Amino acid sequence: MIIIETLNQLNFARAYTFSRLEKSLESAWDTQPNGFNNTIRWNAGHIFVSMETFVQKAVSGFEAVNPGWIPLFTTGSSPEGWTWEAPSNEEILKALQEQPARIVEALGGKLSNSLDEPMAIGKMIALETVESIIQFAVWHEGFHAGIIDSLNRVVEK
Repeated sequence: MIIIETLNQLNFARAYTFSRLEKSLESAWDTQPNGFNNTIRWNAGHIFVSMETFVQKAVSGFEAVNPGWIPLFTTGSSPEGWTWEAPSNEEILKALQEQPARIVEALGGKLSNSLDEPMAIGKMIALETVESIIQFAVWHEGFHAGIIDSLNRVVEK
């Protein structure tokens, strides 16, 4: 039952992310207000890239979609450092929309599997199962969706 709930949370988090992105003005996607490290575009792309890389670490043979996006949206990157054009709003939204079904399919029957090597998240936590990586990815997505919500509020003013 817990495994089903993990996948439900994945879908719930993505629905929340979409609700925040639907509120985003197109012109706001690349605005970086004072006090923010990145933009709506970066956060949306980061959510996508992070999920791809988390699942790639968790499930042997999983091939990430749009691997060329990783340098743009990986942790520590920033639009200020981009040397090529980032994907459009539509490309990111389409990728985010299609991702959950691919992830659920890739995870089929594997959530309770142990990882070959635990995945460390900072100094505080080591993830040891596929399910724990997905649960962390869901939390991570909610965190960045909250930043998107904050960016929307600041840019509207």
